[in-house]
Amino acid sequence: MPDPSKIAPFALRLGVIVVFVWAQVRAKPTLGLTGTSLTVTALTSAIVITLLVVQFPLARKASALQQDRKAPGPSPAQPPPRPRLDRAITSRVSRIAITSRRSVRAIASQASTAAARSRVPVMAVALGLSVALAITLDAVVDGGPALAVLLYCLGTAAARLPLRHSVPIGVLAIGSLLVEGAIYGRLDRDLSLILSVCLVFLVAYSIKERRAARAAEAREDILAERARIAREIHDILAHSLSAQLVHLEGAKLLLRADKTNEALDRVVRARDLAKSGLEEARRAVSALREDSPALPQALRTLADDFQATTDRACSLHISGVEHRLPPETELALLRTAQEALTNVRRHAPGSPATVRLVYEPGSCDLRITNPASAEPGTPGGGYGLVGMRERAELLGGTLSAGETTDGFQVHLWVPA
Repeated sequence: MPDPSKIAPFALRLGVIVVFVWAQVRAKPTLGLTGTSLTVTALTSAIVITLLVVQFPLARKASALQQDRKAPGPSPAQPPPRPRLDRAITSRVSRIAITSRRSVRAIASQASTAAARSRVPVMAVALGLSVALAITLDAVVDGGPALAVLLYCLGTAAARLPLRHSVPIGVLAIGSLLVEGAIYGRLDRDLSLILSVCLVFLVAYSIKERRAARAAEAREDILAERARIAREIHDILAHSLSAQLVHLEGAKLLLRADKTNEALDRVVRARDLAKSGLEEARRAVSALREDSPALPQALRTLADDFQATTDRACSLHISGVEHRLPPETELALLRTAQEALTNVRRHAPGSPATVRLVYEPGSCDLRITNPASAEPGTPGGGYGLVGMRERAELLGGTLSAGETTDGFQVHLWVPA
């Protein structure tokens, strides 16, 4: 069953040829077998043949190559079952078969690309002949469908061929029109036609370049999204897993020394780190999704969690006109607030916290503050804040963290 997505282009290309023949039959002089009509018939037939060479044989070759690439190759001959053939050898054979199939697909893809490149000169020659024949037919008939074919071929050349092949076709068209105008005294008409030729060529080429630019932007967006997801996974797992390994290695050494209680404490810490990393991973995945909650709602959830786990107040103040920000910006603000509140629980136990979010025109400002605590905190490095600072710099923002007269403050500013 034919692919519906290929029916419309096929019908359009065939329709161009049918309309050209129908218009040429109705033109004067019409098709015939004597005199000028014979010349018109010969030129029309030659134009139809060149257009067929441009449109359909190339598509047929491409589809044949795709079918060859999709068609399953002959499966390697399987040896007769042996009772002593173990599973390792069977697995090795299956991996070799999979690798060979992938190699065949890669070779077929390279062959398809090479074939497509080799067809470009053929298309260029066919379009050049179509242009020359259309101008010759225009000289015989004086206008009519030949000019439409001329413009169509130039547009096709500009849209489907590289400049090194399409520009000579445009130069051929302009030169032939100038010669025709000088010979038949139609220079004024041909000058306006040359202007139309240049306009069609430039419009078709600009459309081609715009499509290529959009495709490049789409590829860049995909790569940027992959890099962003990879950075999120790295920020979560690299710190969590490395700390877990340290605790588990310490627990192993303590168990060898018969220090069960201390080893159990290390295992509990590793479990807490794993639980925290899993929660952070879930938050990151939720923030990466388009249906993630808005930033104010997510900050309120963090504030409620802080109050539930510490029995200390965490006030949230939001000012400005609330609106959705880009996903990476909201994620950076949320992760910064999360890291800052985590540091408050670790390094300032028993201390309340305050979160202030300000929506400004063209930017967003986040501040997390807490007073100094009389209780000793858990010692630790500032890896989390370093990662948040790098994330802010990638967004064009700034992050600062340090002591103030009232305690400690984490300040993040990002453009939005």
